[in-house]
Amino acid sequence: MEQELIYVVKEGDNVDQIARTAGIPVDELIWANQLEAPYRLAVGQALFVGTQSSVQAGRPSLYTFGYVYPFIDRQILDETLPWLTDLYVFSYGFTASGELIPPQTEDGPVIEAARAAGVRPVMVLTPLGPDGRFNNHLVTELFASERAVRRLIWRLGAMMTEKEYEGLDIDFEYVSAGDRRDFAEFIGLCARTFNPFGLTVTAALAPKTSDDQPGLLYEGMDYKAIGEAANRVMLMTYEWGYSQGPPMAVAPIHMVRRVADYALTRIPAEKVSLGIPNYGYDWPLPYERGVTRARTINTLQAIQLAIDHGSVIYFDELAKSPYFHYWQYGIRHEVWFEDVRSLKAKFDLIKEKGLTGAGYWQLMSFYRPNWLLLVRMFELAKGNFL
Repeated sequence: MEQELIYVVKEGDNVDQIARTAGIPVDELIWANQLEAPYRLAVGQALFVGTQSSVQAGRPSLYTFGYVYPFIDRQILDETLPWLTDLYVFSYGFTASGELIPPQTEDGPVIEAARAAGVRPVMVLTPLGPDGRFNNHLVTELFASERAVRRLIWRLGAMMTEKEYEGLDIDFEYVSAGDRRDFAEFIGLCARTFNPFGLTVTAALAPKTSDDQPGLLYEGMDYKAIGEAANRVMLMTYEWGYSQGPPMAVAPIHMVRRVADYALTRIPAEKVSLGIPNYGYDWPLPYERGVTRARTINTLQAIQLAIDHGSVIYFDELAKSPYFHYWQYGIRHEVWFEDVRSLKAKFDLIKEKGLTGAGYWQLMSFYRPNWLLLVRMFELAKGNFL
């Protein structure tokens, strides 16, 4: 199947030759891969070359969603919405007393666009304080007061009703070990409160591989309890390669697989969505811990960098992820990103494990090959998943 859907550019290739080899019109090749005149290519670049005849029979249904900020470019939003079940709008915060803090940008236009496209808008709640920064101490302070918890749930319900949101996603990161039980109970209380009104409650989970995994990112995440409390969960299977860490794949498939394997020992597969990154990183070298900071880039930007610098794109077979190097102003750079091959590895894992969803962080850029591949392998799910 991979030969039918993906072509990897070789030295001397051009779009006309590739289109003939793939048996598709050159205009379709250019459109599918967002190529721009004069249609330069990088050696090692992966192209989507699927056709309508490559759609798989009996495709499983897949719940698709992703996170956006309310200030998303309207053209990108309009191009993305047809491929989604739900749109997660990031993000509302809260105070220790349980008052809601709305996004800095008005979320109404994004909600209206989603609803007009037949996509369910979902409110995202994170521990963002009044200063707009993540604050895990807010979680502890909130859970210390039953009155604050109930006030927050009341405010959430009122806001979802006012804005016509159709679900709530709870994205609390760095939950402390002492808040582990209260966190799961909070999710359950939200579900019991909102489900009778047709509102789904989902939760994002840090990528654990064992019950007792140490670290602030993991200790407050009780997969079993949260899986029972929420309608669905998303595994945040990305950020192994991160902006302040050493160069490596953002979502190496062998590590993603370990998280999925563990999750399925605690949560039914029909409740689990796999998190997928829609970004990569560009590291200046040499890497120095505490000093080096990578630049976030999207797939099209990464490919353009490789083209502009004449770099060969390589593919790490263990991580199932593309990477390359380039020189600029005397500094060597290392870039890891997602392409149609790395995405196919994740879609294959979803199929293999019987997972039912794919969630993207984040959808602020549009990579068409991802969606074309996805609909060749899955049937897009629509509706409410209570």
